[in-house]
Amino acid sequence: MGVIDLIFGTLFGGSRNVVKETAEIFRENAEAGAVRSHDLQTATLQQFAAEFAHPRKGWFDRFIDGLNRVPRPAMALGVLGLMVAAMTDPIWFASRMQGIALVPEPLWWLLGAIVSFYFGARHQAKGQDFQQSIAATMARAPEVTRNIGALQALTAGAGQAPGAEADYGSGENPALTDWRDAHER
Repeated sequence: MGVIDLIFGTLFGGSRNVVKETAEIFRENAEAGAVRSHDLQTATLQQFAAEFAHPRKGWFDRFIDGLNRVPRPAMALGVLGLMVAAMTDPIWFASRMQGIALVPEPLWWLLGAIVSFYFGARHQAKGQDFQQSIAATMARAPEVTRNIGALQALTAGAGQAPGAEADYGSGENPALTDWRDAHER
């Protein structure tokens, strides 16, 4: 028994557990990890409690707190407003959107950086796709100019007499001609 006692005494004796210490090299002690996690959470909550323990009474603090709450609702309400504008006056809305298509690339980058830093997003991850999209949009500038002209023509044609047909193009449509001939009999 002396050899076995010597082996077990070496592995588990002397207030040390060599097996446990070796295993903790490869795997975290769950109990010690839970204690560390609890201590971190407690320290975080104490820091937040200390930060908000003293109420802010100054008008400047209240103003800044209110100002920090404005951008997100303003953006959400702005998008809803754009949807309402698109439904109530589509020609006006389309004209404005054609103008947005002509915004230069540096302004889009600046706007994207401001919005992404404000909301904590990682804008650079999709920067290459964004740059290609803006380049394609800028290549459509002549098309945008034609579309604005067509929208202005539609706006001018909106005041014509009811029942009058607007001229949307000089080309003849054979299918439309056949349909008219079939229904005029």
